[in-house]
Amino acid sequence: MRRNNFSAAGNFQKTGFLARIQNFSVTTWIIIVTVIVSISFLILTAFNGSLIAYFALKPENILHGKYLWTLLTHMFVHGGIAHLFVNMFVLFSLGALCERIIGRKRFFWFYLISGIFAGVLSVLFSGYFGTSALGAKIVGAPGIYMVGASGAIFAIAGLFVMLLPKLRFMIIFLPFFSLPAYLMVPLVLVLTWIASLAVGLPIGNVAHLGGFLSGIAYGVYLRSKYKRKVAMLQRMFGQ
Repeated sequence: MRRNNFSAAGNFQKTGFLARIQNFSVTTWIIIVTVIVSISFLILTAFNGSLIAYFALKPENILHGKYLWTLLTHMFVHGGIAHLFVNMFVLFSLGALCERIIGRKRFFWFYLISGIFAGVLSVLFSGYFGTSALGAKIVGAPGIYMVGASGAIFAIAGLFVMLLPKLRFMIIFLPFFSLPAYLMVPLVLVLTWIASLAVGLPIGNVAHLGGFLSGIAYGVYLRSKYKRKVAMLQRMFGQ
């Protein structure tokens, strides 16, 4: 009798655990997968640097029809723990609300498609405009690897610019300074680009721009198709 009761309790706990996992948001799953893949990537490439070609996005590879899957995989790998932490913190901060607004399925596809589009735009700009010294400095060189989820994250921010333009955004390093989304997001985009040019930081500014444009475009679509729902959403957030 005791043995049967113990088994029943075990099944109940397992069911509860599985239920909690199934209830994870898409944002949570993306973060979990990104952290696992990123850490695995850092460990593997530390032992064998040539493996980077199978995960990171290199424009000249794509333009030659090689490693095409990296248009997707580059979103889930990062250049270091700090890079990973900052991106996942911002994704956690913005993604959960965005997912609740547009729904799990829409958010999942929006995130992936925006990240891929950001990568494609980076490939095109660096491939056709980054072959000179000045062009490489502005849009990136075609032989440089790119990693990170920031393109897709900027897409989420761009979507907020259209749906909740007055929602106040803060910068992670300046927690007491905030501006409405329609000001903060473009400002961060421009200032990051200027700072990277001035200091020579290897930042994927074109990917940021591509993600931002994806978010703006999807926001325009949602505003035109769901006018009443968007208006109701804006009233809920005091817009």
